[in-house]
This record gives sequence, C-alpha cells and structure tokens, in this order.
Amino acid sequence: MLQVFTGSWALFVGMFMLMVGNGLQGTLLGLRGDLEGFSTFSLSIVMSAYFLGFLFSSRFTPKLIRRVGHVRVFAALGSLVSAVLISYPVLVEPWAWTIGRVIIGFCFCGVYITAESWLNDASSNENRGKSLSMYMIVQMAGIVFAQWIVSRGDISGYVLFIIPSILVSLAFAPVLLSARPMPAFETTKPMTVKEVINASPLVCLGMFMLGGVFSAQFGMSAVYGSRVGLSVGEISFFISAIYVAALVLQYPIGWLSDRMERRVLIIWIAFLGGFGSLIAFLVPGYFLMIVISGAIVGGTSNPLYALLLAYANDYLNREDMAAASGGFLFVNGLGAIAGPLVVGFMMDSIGDNGFWLFTASLMFAIGGYGIYRSTKRSRDDWEEEQGTYVPVSAASSTVAVELAQEVYIEASEEDAEDPATP
Repeated sequence: MLQVFTGSWALFVGMFMLMVGNGLQGTLLGLRGDLEGFSTFSLSIVMSAYFLGFLFSSRFTPKLIRRVGHVRVFAALGSLVSAVLISYPVLVEPWAWTIGRVIIGFCFCGVYITAESWLNDASSNENRGKSLSMYMIVQMAGIVFAQWIVSRGDISGYVLFIIPSILVSLAFAPVLLSARPMPAFETTKPMTVKEVINASPLVCLGMFMLGGVFSAQFGMSAVYGSRVGLSVGEISFFISAIYVAALVLQYPIGWLSDRMERRVLIIWIAFLGGFGSLIAFLVPGYFLMIVISGAIVGGTSNPLYALLLAYANDYLNREDMAAASGGFLFVNGLGAIAGPLVVGFMMDSIGDNGFWLFTASLMFAIGGYGIYRSTKRSRDDWEEEQGTYVPVSAASSTVAVELAQEVYIEASEEDAEDPATP
C-alpha cells in the first residue's frame, strides 16, 4: 500500500484536500443555513441540488474531456469550485445556495472523473485493487478531517468558507504539475434503466434506496444535528462516526462476502442498518445513541454499495459490467436527488427524528426486497458463481466503479486459473 501511495502521492494528496473541501462545505451549509433561519425544506432543496449537478456531470464531463482534454477540464472545474465556495457567505439566500450546490456537484463529479482517470492510467494489473483501496481511504479521511476543522471554527463567520476554497485551489497544483499525460479518454455507454432492472432487480432497487441513504448522511446529517440541539463539536463527531465506520467495516464485510452467499449477506446488512437507525429514533435526544446509530448506518450502507455491485457482477457477462455500472450509478443518483427532499419533508411532518425513520425505512426496504427475490431466484450454486468483492466508495464516479470492475474481472480470471483459491 505504501508503494502505491508513493507512486501516485500527488494525486492522493490532491484528492485528500479536495475531499476536505467537499466535506467542509456539506456540513457547513447545513449548520450555517440553520443559523440563518432557513427552513428544513429549504435546506433539503439546497442539499439535493448537489446530487442533481453530480448526476448531470456524470453524463456531460466525459464528452467535455474528449473535446478539450483532462488538464483544461480539471483546472476549469477547480476554479469554479473555489469561486462558488467563497460566494456562499456573500449570497446568503436559499436560491443562491441551491444554484451554487448544483455547480459544486457538477464540478466535483467532473474532478472525480478526471482524477480517477489519472489513477486508472497510473495503476497496473498488480496494484489496481490497492490503488482503489487507497483512493477510498483518502476520500473518507478527507471528509473526517473536514469535520474536525468545522468543530474548531466559527460557523457564523467567513473563515470556514475561505478554508475549503483555499484547499481546493491548492489541491490542483500537485496533480496538474506531476500527473502524466493521459491516453485517449473513453467511457462505456451506460445501460438504460429498464436494462438495469432486468440485469438485477435487487441491485437496482438497492442502488436507488442507498442513494437516498447516502444523500441523507452527506447532506442532511448536519441539519438534523442542528435541529435536535447538538453543538458544533457534537455534530462534527457524529458525522465523523458515519465515515469512520464506513471505512473500518468495508473490509470485514468484504471478507464475509467472499465466503457466504452475497444475497443473504445483503439482507442481513440491510436489516442491521435499519435496526441501527431505530436506536436513535426510539431513544431520541441522547448524543451517544445518535452516534451509535450514525456509525451503524454508515458502517452498513457504504459497504452495502460495493456489495451490491459485486452481487450484480455475479450475474453479468464480463462485457456488460462497465455498462451496467453506469446504469446502476444513474439509478443511485436519482435516489440521491430525492433523498434530501423526502428527509426534509419527513422532518417537517413528524419531527426531527424523521431523519432516522427515513434511513430505517430504506434499509428495511432493501432487506425485505432481498427476501422476496430469494423466493424468485435460488442460488444453490453460489460458491461457483461468486467473484471477488472489491471495495469502492459511494462518493466515486463512474470511472472508479469501472476501475473496480476491472479489478473484479482480473481477480475472477486469476481464480479461474487457480482452482484452489477460495
């Protein structure tokens, strides 16, 4: 792993700073919006806007890269991100923040696509899996470090908005000055939603539901914490617990997924996440219960994302995997756009704990549908059908998921050549 980092240190350092900036603005807007008197529904629209921009960018940025090149796209999107970040405290209006979040989501997705393309090009068959794991660790570490910065700053001032702008601007320097020239950029045309449903109904529904869970965690956790009276430090700790658990549990769940039927594991993990949400819902107002629920939901939903991709791969032909991943990410994006809007509505309708009822409902829906699918498609020969689990973050773009698919295919080919491999 150290060799992987030293080989692409500029990219990883740059992505760390970018994730700090992204993690800062997500939490900070929720806290500052509550301080400015924004309604819960207004903040839910602001948070949903990020995922709308992200979804559009996943389709448009590859065309832009092919037209003008990686470096120009990377630099242009970075400049826009930096400019929007420092405009938030100047234009303190829900409509302005919503437009800014659409732009931010579009730009960050484009930056991820560009950076992940460089990562893919710098990786070899021997270290591609380790590169992907290091990339995910850097992403999670950046978001967690951002929460520490928030806890040390004044959310009513300008400094916390200036810091992510500076970090984003600095992040591009090591990447642009040291990244190798890129080969021709190509992405696979994604499957249609109908084709995705036919490929794996469970994965399609799971991706949509997880989109809602992720957007609630990333966009509305700070709003929820502020509404229930947590301090800035407590909110930062709560959000950090979500991402630390997501990183820590990714690998043991992956280990389990290679040793038992994946659909059974998906059902158990989904129900665990649902019951974890109910802890804070049934025992409201206790900070420890909030942290425990956040850690359980984060620690189950994020690995569940990679688990669903691995499960889909078990049923797909290798030539269809890249196209299917694009389709699954599109469905996930639709769920992410809807998530904050539904959470905001539920928090206004039934109270702040509607946040936990929302995440619990989605996780239970995944588990329940998994049980239903078990009655429609049996898997007595799951040991022969399953390939290798590959960890991948839900914050990644289509390029990283296609990179994970390459790792999956290579690992499957190695297993086929060595029958003794478990």
